[in-house]
Formats: sequence, C-alpha cells, structure tokens
Amino acid sequence: MEIAIIVICLLLSAFFSGMEIAYVSSNKVYLSIEKRQQNFNASILNKLTEKPSQFITSMLVGNNVVLVIYGIYSGDLIIDWLNNYFELTAFVGLLLQTLISTAIILLTAEFLPKVFFQIYANSFIKFFAVPSYFFYQLFFWPTKFIIWISDTILKKFFKTPGDQVQNYFSKVELGNYISEQMNNVSQENEIDSEIQIFQNALEFSDLKARDIMTPRTEISGIDILDSVIELRETFIKTGYSKLLIYQNSIDDILGYVHSFELFKKPKTIKSILIPVEYIPETIYIKDALDLLTKKRKSIAVVLDEYGGTSGIITIEDIIEQLFGEIEDEHDLDEELIDESLDDNSYLFSARLDVEYLNEKYNLEIPESDSYSTLGGFIVNYTKEIPINDEKINIENFEIIIHSASNKKIELVRLSVKEEKR
Repeated sequence: MEIAIIVICLLLSAFFSGMEIAYVSSNKVYLSIEKRQQNFNASILNKLTEKPSQFITSMLVGNNVVLVIYGIYSGDLIIDWLNNYFELTAFVGLLLQTLISTAIILLTAEFLPKVFFQIYANSFIKFFAVPSYFFYQLFFWPTKFIIWISDTILKKFFKTPGDQVQNYFSKVELGNYISEQMNNVSQENEIDSEIQIFQNALEFSDLKARDIMTPRTEISGIDILDSVIELRETFIKTGYSKLLIYQNSIDDILGYVHSFELFKKPKTIKSILIPVEYIPETIYIKDALDLLTKKRKSIAVVLDEYGGTSGIITIEDIIEQLFGEIEDEHDLDEELIDESLDDNSYLFSARLDVEYLNEKYNLEIPESDSYSTLGGFIVNYTKEIPINDEKINIENFEIIIHSASNKKIELVRLSVKEEKR
C-alpha cells in the first residue's frame, strides 16, 4: 500500500512539474490558435491559460502537496529498508533517507519529466488539458490565497503591480510557429505565398547587408577613364542594364551608368555618372532600405571594415528578401545549381548559403560568422582555393571540387558519409 502511494505521488509530481514547464515553454501562438477551435478541449485550454499565474501556481501547489505525502510515506519505508541491512545511528539514517528520497524525486519527478515535457510542450499541454483543469479547480482557493499574499507583499514592499498578464506574442514565438508549420508541409505541397512572405518579414529585421549582397568577385564594372565605346562594348558583353564605374580599382567605386544614357551620345563616362550610396557590411537591410529610399538611390556599395569594396546591394535585393526572387538580367546570366543526386550525394553551387542547405537537406554543415556560403565553409577549412577534381574530407562530408578558378569555387559534389549520418 505504501509503495503504491509513493508511486502515485511521484507520477503526480512528474505531471505537475511537467505541465508547469510545458506551459512556460509552449508556443503562445499555437496555444492561441488551439483555444479558438470549437471543441471541448479548446474551451478547457482557454480557461486554463486565461490566467497564467493562477495555472502555474496551482501546479506548484499540487506538486508541493504530493511531495509532502511522498516524504511522509517514503521516509519510514527507506529507514526500514536501511535498518534491515545496516546498523545506523539516527543522524546517519536521517541523512541517507534525505539523500535517497531527494535523488528519487529529482530524477523521476523533476529532471526527466521537465526535459520530456519541454521538448513536446505544445502536444502535452493540449493532451493533459482536462486533468490539469481538474487540479486547477481542486487547488483554486489555496492558489488564490497564495497569489493574494504574494501580490500584497510585492505592492507594499517592492512597489510593483504584482500579477500581470502579457497578452501579446513575441517575434520569436511567431517565427517558431511559422517555421514549424512550414516544416510540416511535404515537399510535394507548395507553401502558400502569404505564409512565405510572413516568414520572410519576421526574418527581415535580422538580416545585414553582408548576408544578401552581390560579392566583390561578381561585380562587373569599368574604369571612369575608359572610353564611351568601351562602355558600350561592356554593356553588350555582359548584358546588364547597369554598370559600376570605378577609379583605378573596384575598391574605389564612384557610381554607376544606366544603358539608356548611351542614347544621349555622351562624350565621357563622367558626364552620365550616377552616384551611389556607401554602407557598411554590418548595417541591417531595413536601415539600408530606409537610407536608399530617402536618398532616392537604387544601388549601394557595401564596404568592409577597411573601407574596401565588399560587394554591392540594390533595392531589388532587399525587396526579394520579402517577396521572393525577382528575375533580372543577373538571374538569367547565372542560376545556382541545387540538385540531389541520391540519398547521400548532392551537386551544389558554392555560392549557396550553408543555412539554406541545412534547412532544406538537414545536412548539419557547421555554421560560423567566418563564412555564410558553402564555398566559404570549404575555404575556411582548406585555407586556400582548391583545384578542380580535388577531394576534400571535412568532418562527415566528402567534397569533390567540380569547378573552380584561381579566385573562387564554382561547383562541388558533396556526399555525406553513411556510417556517420
């Protein structure tokens, strides 16, 4: 009988501890949506979470009640068991009894349930809504009394308003909920464009210029001292509608020229030069967009910490972060390769973002502030530009360089070693 009571107390303690952490860890956007469902469980969930402090306190009260009962019954049981095998003084017996009973509680009623309930917080708070509501009502008045005492102390001695509920969602909670929903969509089903735009909007404020810029190595330009004929030939050769103009080197970009300016039959490039803005790599793109809009500019040169050209960014690049890819002459010129050859092998352009590849293929490529692309990941390891057909082993990845120049990696085949996958 005593053992049964102890087991029941441990199970209830695990339940109370788990539900407490489940509510704290649950996604509030998910809960809000679930509470709007027209069913019995939704109405219970709504009553439970209407006053968060009341719910959490009721779980704490319930946990303390069952732990007291557990202590009463487990104490005698542990002492009797110890006396059957050892001759102990009263002090040593009490010490061992405390250590053993505490260890059992921490393992079975605290650590394990809290870890488990935290991982599956959304599911458990919905599944156990009805039994939670039973204990919520059972301990309602003791809970109200405890909250009243705590609020009185806070108001009188600490001048704080006491129990308050925040009825809004954080950006992180919104982002996590959208990510979960997008991950649950099978690859065969296309994600709704409005959901994708909403997800992009949440991530928008965290992006910096260096995350979306066209890198220095892919910038096409011409020296300001070159002739208009050379400018015209460069337009024809590249197929671009705009060309950057620099003085002596790409590190000193002065502005850009639009192809339609050639119809004005200019005598020099300088006469049709349009100035650009200069921004640091670390500027957030929302601030860059605001700057370009106010200055009525469409292109900004991204500068590194030494004042050299790191890349360029356009208003189009920024808008694409919200609404998706906008096709232009740059996109038609080069399309990034992103192919799955089999379960463990892929063909990738080196310019693809590591974060994108990890999200799409669950590759677990290490991410770092030192690089953002697959090519950067490889060079960060090799410390040099690999040659064509070179085989590189990095952690559990085997990488074969399909195409590379003396300046950058173009195309690679990446394979995941099966024994470590």
